[in-house]
Amino acid sequence: MPGISMRYIVDDVDAALEFYTKHLGFSVALHPAPTFAILTKDGFRLLVSGMTGPGGGAQAMPDGRKPEPGGWNRIQIEVADLEAEVATLRQAGARFRGEIVQGIGAKQILLEDPAGNPIELFEAPKR
Repeated sequence: MPGISMRYIVDDVDAALEFYTKHLGFSVALHPAPTFAILTKDGFRLLVSGMTGPGGGAQAMPDGRKPEPGGWNRIQIEVADLEAEVATLRQAGARFRGEIVQGIGAKQILLEDPAGNPIELFEAPKR
């Protein structure tokens, strides 16, 4: 699987798989262990790594720091109708980091996955 991927550290891989497939249209490409999976959407690969277990992106650094969910780096998913998408996700119990904001011609909002990792939902300006 050559290409570019992004890794998110999550506290529950199964919850992440359900969230991304059910609500954001990702597919599970590989789930070889309870603590790791690869999701795909439109040629993009999202690696989800649990915080426990051997190997992978959740191991402690030499200075003792450990990767954890959250932060502000994020993937961006473009949607056609942001208000409708947000309403559907809110109805499903999704968490957001605020409300829809209007930028230079575009609108966006930060959605959180079950571990607290941000996903930017983005609606491009109408042409």
